[in-house]
Formats: sequence, structure tokens, C-alpha cells
Amino acid sequence: MTASQCVLTEVIDGVGTITLNRPERMNAITVELGARLHQALVETAALAKVIVIRGSGGNFCAGGDFHELERLREEGRDAMAPLFANFRAACDAISGLPVPVICAVEGYATAGGFELAQAADIVLVHENAMLADIHSRYGQVPGGGSTQRLPRLIGRQRALAHILTGDRLTADDALAWGLAYRKFPADGFDSGVRAFAQQLATKNSAALATSKRLINQGLGLSLAEGLSLEFETVLDHLASGSAGAGIDSFTTGSNR
Repeated sequence: MTASQCVLTEVIDGVGTITLNRPERMNAITVELGARLHQALVETAALAKVIVIRGSGGNFCAGGDFHELERLREEGRDAMAPLFANFRAACDAISGLPVPVICAVEGYATAGGFELAQAADIVLVHENAMLADIHSRYGQVPGGGSTQRLPRLIGRQRALAHILTGDRLTADDALAWGLAYRKFPADGFDSGVRAFAQQLATKNSAALATSKRLINQGLGLSLAEGLSLEFETVLDHLASGSAGAGIDSFTTGSNR
């Protein structure tokens, strides 16, 4: 286990766990936490086959630290920029990493915590999790990606209504809206997340990285362009040694 105070990292059996570690503030985001999270993502991706982001103390992340934000506001507009820039860099990095990044959400995932979950490849939720963009409740505007990612994930009207109202979303809401992939019961959350991550860690890393890249790149292309990209990429992949090993395992019945 390595620690940089507000962010902890650990890699076991191919699964890297990054833990936001400010439980006394519900893992609220600071300038330092954003920078450390970015660093942890990049470094852990080089060591692990899958990454899980969690929060300590029973909550995922309650968003930006208002105490730090108020201090930075007193110093002026430019002083606030690193708080948002560091967090954005961490969220933006996720799509470019060659490994799947999972957010395991329990307790509160609000404001910036909700925005971090939006940036993840996969979200797994505790049955009692509560997710929401609550900026409007405090007269604020989202600054961690909600106005851009959320409409792309759930559609313009639903995203706009949610951001304007700040309504709370249950775990079941998150599943119904496509914001989470799977829900686990309270007594099986840790084991469920661990089993899910370990399952991914056993798969061919090159295939997972390529599929992730195709999806992320394709979202910015027309359907025809995306299909052409997939066509060329699958031929490249099939010509590789790792693909041949996968085909052999199927034909011999060892991976069915």
C-alpha cells in the first residue's frame, strides 16, 4: 500500500485500487487530491490490468471541498483554476488509459463525486448509494464535467432536468438511467466489486484496451467512420499473437 495522504493506491493480483482518503470530509476534492488522483491513475495503469476507484469511510466523494474553495475565492479567479484543472485532468485521463477504470460507489457520490463516476468506464453501486449533481442546491454551476458528460450519457432533457433540480438518484435510478452497470447488496458490495474487477483482470489486456479505445474514439466519429475504424483495428488485432492465443483457447474448449 502506498499513500500520499489524500489518495491511497494498492495493486493486488492485477487489480489496482485507488482510494480517495479524506473520510472526515466525505472525500471532498481539493487541489492536492485532484493532482494526486491524476498521478495515481497514470501510475497504477502501468502496473495493473484494471483499476477500481473507491472512497474511504463509507462514502465515495461529496464533491469539491467548500472550505478550500472559499479560501481560493478570496485569492481571486486565477487561484481557483487549479482546483478544477487538476480534477479535470484526472477525469479526462480515464478515457485514455489502456485499462478499464471502475468507480465503486457507496454512500454519497455528489457534485464532483458524481462527475468522477460519469468519467469512469464502468460504475458499480452499493444498494444504498446516493448519486446527484447538487450544484444548483447551493447556487453553483457544475465544474467537473456534468454539463458535458451527463447529456452524452443520458440525453439532453434528463441531464438538464437533473442538473437544474439537483434531485437525488438511488442505486436503482442510476441503473435505470444507464449511469451504473450493476448493483450489489450491502453485505456483498466489497466482494462483488472485487470479483467483478478480478474477472476483468483475467482477460486479454490488449483486447480490452483495444475495445475501450474503439468505443471512445468512435463516439467522436460518424457511424461509417467508426465502422471503418473497427474494420481496420480488428484485422490488426487478429494478426497479433495475443489474438491467436485466444482463438486457440476457444477451439480447444479451454475458455468456454
